Amino acid sequence: MLENLRRRVTVSGAALSLLLLGACGGERIGQPLDAMTAEEIYQRGERQINEGNPDDAAYTFGEIERLYPYSEFAQRALIMQAYAYHRDGDYENSRASAQRFLDFYPAEQDAPYAAYLLALSYYDQIDEVGRDQGLTFQALQALRAVIERYPDSEYARSAILKFDLAFDHLAAKEMEVGRYYLKRGHYAAAANRFRTVVEDFQTTIHTPEALHRLVECYLSLGLVAEAQSAGAILGHNYRATEWYETSYAQLTGQGLSAEVSGDNWLASIYRQVLRGEWL
Repeated sequence: MLENLRRRVTVSGAALSLLLLGACGGERIGQPLDAMTAEEIYQRGERQINEGNPDDAAYTFGEIERLYPYSEFAQRALIMQAYAYHRDGDYENSRASAQRFLDFYPAEQDAPYAAYLLALSYYDQIDEVGRDQGLTFQALQALRAVIERYPDSEYARSAILKFDLAFDHLAAKEMEVGRYYLKRGHYAAAANRFRTVVEDFQTTIHTPEALHRLVECYLSLGLVAEAQSAGAILGHNYRATEWYETSYAQLTGQGLSAEVSGDNWLASIYRQVLRGEWL
């Protein structure tokens, strides 16, 4: 998606040469910004981005908004400022500029990109499972806004992919905490984490392991019916995985089978989702 913006802001070789030579009507290098036209300032900001100076470009684009607030370049400069800040890794200011664009120009052509940049300002800070997941929740909300408000935009598809990855990230965090409790013998606390994955993040790649860990937890707690039900769901949906093989061995090792048993939350999931018995 950022490639699209790069294509839009890249100055051609010929045009860049004119700028550098200070041709008539172009930017004059070294001239104070307040002595330049809005277009000349905008061109300087473009040049700074192309030369790899996004921090300088963000300042330059901001000056257009200050010096020429009602010009046609003020609107374009605001979205470019958000982009420049993002290129510089200044996510907080990128988010502020993108939000200001959406506040001032909600129906303009670049509104979908502004919303996408805002979402990226959260998403691009999601790097480690062990960190606080507040940014992940914010990224999910912002990405959902792009998907729902601009479903036909070129940014919607990318937002969907990133939404799935962020969603998976949250499930990974639950799994990490669950494994922590499990290793220390806190089976009830661990089971609650794995249950969250099964109930709230069932479309992620972590569901098979979560079901297996539930088998482990419930067997350790003596909750045989729950363990068997977890094994049944695992066998129904993920029979070819190593997690099912391990769970099956654990259950049969105690003379149990991987089948729905009792009237517990896993049995309800099995009946409702897998067999379609809603009543």
